[in-house]
Amino acid sequence: MVKINRVTTRAGDDGRTALGDGARLPKFHIRIAANGSIDEANSFIGLARLDVIEETAALLSRIQNDLFDIGADLCRPERSGLKVEPLRFSEKQVDWIEAMIQAKNANLPALSSFVMPGGVRGAATLHVARSIVRRAEREIVEVAFQEPITPAIIRYMNRLSDLLFILARSENLRHGTDVLWEPAAHQA
Repeated sequence: MVKINRVTTRAGDDGRTALGDGARLPKFHIRIAANGSIDEANSFIGLARLDVIEETAALLSRIQNDLFDIGADLCRPERSGLKVEPLRFSEKQVDWIEAMIQAKNANLPALSSFVMPGGVRGAATLHVARSIVRRAEREIVEVAFQEPITPAIIRYMNRLSDLLFILARSENLRHGTDVLWEPAAHQA
């Protein structure tokens, strides 16, 4: 477990922050940006939990924990000679999210157009989280093109945006209907 006994450390006052292995990087480093985007998505998922049914809230709680696992993995780059084996994200977590996608999408009607982000508040918040997850995924891929990371992280983040989209649709359909894009609706 992590022990946090101080929030303000002043260690970042020079514009750098520490990774889990003690290495210090500038706060604009892509690895730090990716973790920041994961945190931002996690915060919006937490907000969405306030406006969704209990079953969805429980699923989102598990996702929030998975996002912390991803952050823990990313903050400990792959290096040889480590004294303590770092937490690494598991392929089992990818399998779980794929199963959730299949189960939750099975009850949704086919789409005839693109879905507009919005609708009821829980759905709109899930759409914000989804778009942030997509940014985090792009940043994680950028890290992966520079140095090794756990491959399951990229797969999970790619699936997570899909699942959040499905959950947003479920929320809107529970309250009525999807909000669909109408191509060229206002060109006349």
